[in-house]
Amino acid sequence: MKVLKLSAQGLPQSWISLEEAVLHYATDEVRWEIGARVATFHGGYNAITGAQSIIDVNSIIGTKGVPNINPFDLKPGLTNGKLFARDRNVCAYCGRDFHEEDLTREHIIPFAQQGVDIWMNVVTACRACNHRKSSRTPEQANMPLLYTPYVPSLWEDFILRNRRILADQMEFLMAHVPKSSRLLN
Repeated sequence: MKVLKLSAQGLPQSWISLEEAVLHYATDEVRWEIGARVATFHGGYNAITGAQSIIDVNSIIGTKGVPNINPFDLKPGLTNGKLFARDRNVCAYCGRDFHEEDLTREHIIPFAQQGVDIWMNVVTACRACNHRKSSRTPEQANMPLLYTPYVPSLWEDFILRNRRILADQMEFLMAHVPKSSRLLN
């Protein structure tokens, strides 16, 4: 289980472990929290009062301080898992749904024609369509794209990064996803 760590301004920073979240609570770095309580940690006993320390961890925490980087300047890393999730496991050429193991990263402009491995040049394709298109462009292969590629937003990237998102975390992230996102459909 992961906790969604946000900046004090509410921008996603990272998915962190419960243990990392406890450290933020223990060092008083949590500025605010929302979402459901996902864990309770019991610590040691105070030598003077005898009270046991208890830290409740919420699924979404906002931490103090200002991040050193502007998260909007970050480009999401391109992985097959994120690509297939972005494209909803649908082949860009035949339009059929596939299991992840039956999909490939397909370069619209192939490497053989100086294509590059970036979000705007890749789509999800089934193995048969990828093989049929080969090292040609969609126009050369007479295989038009059924959808266009795009670079996921910061919010979409956080959804694409984590396969086990809690309902309240998903609700928070989806509220910020661009209206044009394929993740909304």
